[in-house]
Amino acid sequence: MEARASLSPARRAAFDVLLRVFEEGAYADRALRSAASALDERDRALARRLAFGAVQRVRTLDHAIEQLGRRRIEKLDPPVRAALRLGAYQLGFMEGVPRYAAVNESVELVRSAGLERAVPFANAVLRRLADGLRPVLEALPESTPHAAALKHSYPDWVADVWWRDLGEEDAVALMKAQNEPLELVVRLVRGELEGRPDPDVPGAWHVGSIDDEAFAKGRIWPQSRGSQLAGLAVGARDGERILDLCAAPGGKATMLRGDVTAVEVNEARARELEEAARRVGAANVRVVQADGRELPEELVGFDRALIDAPCSGLGVLASRPDLRWRAQPLPELQLALVLAAAERVRTGGTVVYSVCTINADESEAVVDAAGLGVDPTLADEWPQFRHRRRPEFLQTLPHVHGTAGFFVARLRVP
Repeated sequence: MEARASLSPARRAAFDVLLRVFEEGAYADRALRSAASALDERDRALARRLAFGAVQRVRTLDHAIEQLGRRRIEKLDPPVRAALRLGAYQLGFMEGVPRYAAVNESVELVRSAGLERAVPFANAVLRRLADGLRPVLEALPESTPHAAALKHSYPDWVADVWWRDLGEEDAVALMKAQNEPLELVVRLVRGELEGRPDPDVPGAWHVGSIDDEAFAKGRIWPQSRGSQLAGLAVGARDGERILDLCAAPGGKATMLRGDVTAVEVNEARARELEEAARRVGAANVRVVQADGRELPEELVGFDRALIDAPCSGLGVLASRPDLRWRAQPLPELQLALVLAAAERVRTGGTVVYSVCTINADESEAVVDAAGLGVDPTLADEWPQFRHRRRPEFLQTLPHVHGTAGFFVARLRVP
C-alpha cells in the first residue's frame, strides 16, 4: 500500500487561504495572517508565496486545469478546486519544487478535507498537470489584450485599459511585472537602518526584510517609493496648514510637515491612523473621522491638500494578489473628492491628487474634469518620474521603475 504524503504546514496554510479567498470572499493578506500565525518564518514565507501566487495566477491555472482535467472548474468541490490550483501553481510557476511534493501533498489536501471519493480524480488531474501544464502555458499567446489577460491572469477589462493607455509592449511588460514581487522599501522615520538609501526618493530605503522591532517602535514605515513620491509632491512646510483627505493608513499623512488634518471616513481605519501617528511620533497630525465630500464647516483655509483617493489599485496588484479580481474604477468619487478639497484650500494654494492605479480614466481624466490649473513645476522637480504622455504629471510604473504604480498631479486653486 502506497504511503500517504505528510502535509507541510506551509501548503496547509496556503490551501486554507485559497479556500477563504475564493469561497468566502476573504482578503488574501488577512486570510494568510490567520492561517500562518503559528508558522515559523520560513514556512510563513513559503505559505505566502504559494497562496499569493495561486491567487494571482488563478485565471491561467483554471484554464489549464479545465483543459487537462476535462471538467469545468466551477463543477468541482471547493477543496478539490483549491488543491488543484495550489498544485498547478507549484508545477507551472515555481522552480525547485519536487513534482512528487506538489502532486502528493495536493492529493492529501483533498483527502484531509474528507473527500476520499474525489482523491482518484484529483490524483489523475495532478499527474496530467505534472506532465502537460508547462506546454499548455507556453502555448498561450499574448498578442491581443484578451489573450494576454488569459496568459498572465488578469481580467479582460484591465488588459483593455493597459493596451489603450500604454500600448501592447508596455501592457504585457506591466502584466509580467505585477505577477512578481517588487522591491521591498521602507521610509526611514528616524535612527539608522540596515539597507540601501534610494538615489531618487529622499527617505526611501531598500531593505532585505522588514525589521519588526523598528516598525513597532516607529523608526520605519513600510511604504513603496511611488507612495512616498506622492507624499513628497505635496511640498508641505512648517507653519502651513495641510489637509489630507483620504489619510488612512497614514504613510503619507505622517510624512507631511506643518499642521496636518488627516481625514478618514471609516471609524476603524481612523483609529489605525491615530495609532500610526502615535507610533512614528507625528504629533502634528490631527485625525478627523468624516466623509471627505462632506467635511465639517470649520475645515477651511488650508495652504495645501492631498487626496490619495480610493481607486481600482491597478498599480499595486503585485502586493495585493486578490485585488485584480475585485478592482473597480472610481472616477466619480475621485472627482468629487478633488473638488471638495479644492473648496477648502485658500486661493493660490495647491491640491495634490494621487492614485495607486494605472488607468487614465482615474488619473488624467479626473484632473481634466476638475478644471483646476496644473502646476507644471512638479514634473520639473521629479523629471525621472515624468508622465510619458502628459509631461506635466508624474507616473511610476512597476515594469519601468520597479515600484508601485502611482499617478500624481499638483493643481493650483484659483
